[in-house]
Amino acid sequence: MENIFILIGIGFIVGTLGTLIGAGGGFILVPILIFMYPDFKPATITAISLAIVACNAISGSIAYARAKRIDYKAGIQFSLFTIPGSVLGVIATRYITKDLFTIVFGSLLVLLAVYLFFKKNTPENAVPPDNNKGSTHHSVTDKKGETYSYSYNRYVGWAISSLVGFISPILGIGGGIIHVPALVNWLQFPVHIATATSHFMLAIMSIVSVIVHITEGNYNDPLTLKLVIYLAIGVMGGAQLGAYLSHKIKGTAIIKALALSLALVGVRILMKNM
Repeated sequence: MENIFILIGIGFIVGTLGTLIGAGGGFILVPILIFMYPDFKPATITAISLAIVACNAISGSIAYARAKRIDYKAGIQFSLFTIPGSVLGVIATRYITKDLFTIVFGSLLVLLAVYLFFKKNTPENAVPPDNNKGSTHHSVTDKKGETYSYSYNRYVGWAISSLVGFISPILGIGGGIIHVPALVNWLQFPVHIATATSHFMLAIMSIVSVIVHITEGNYNDPLTLKLVIYLAIGVMGGAQLGAYLSHKIKGTAIIKALALSLALVGVRILMKNM
């Protein structure tokens, strides 16, 4: 019998860290599920992870909305471009073998970690030079009265979101570990706006993926449903703590923490698969 309190505790940790860095927590939960339930199929692992990511993203987005750090205009348009890929990605999970799943997942985490750790960060409130067609200027003023001004190319954002939409349900990670560095480094979003907006996008994208998983019958098993319920209880509380801590930690520290977390998890998964 599964220990209810352990599952709730895992969910709380996933919710806290996932919301803090705007990544949803799937990159933490997936390796835990792989280690705890080695017999689970990739489709089952991604189904559980995405359900928890959805709960985390909804809870975290409520907290970020209260802090007024979400760029709704960017979040909505980018989310729309993730939806077709999300549907295709969920369907693709039935054709992916477990070995391929773990190798791809582990390698992606390590590569992202290296990129994030050594990438030079842009100033929080700087507006970068804008000479590209399709660029748009935005500004967000949070609850504390701090204004973040920035400019990004919406076409690049659409392309990235379409790719994230497809990859995320395949790996069960929600897409935040891709979207956050993309928003910060390629679209020039301030880190705190990127994490909040990414969480808002995760809420939309993960709900779509969960609905598709339901139609595929991936939550019909009693054990799967039980894991989702207990992990969700923990993750929703952790999401509130993560959003609170995000106001007190510098953006550069958040990115470094994300990179180190990705590296540790990625290496552990690859070593286990060898």
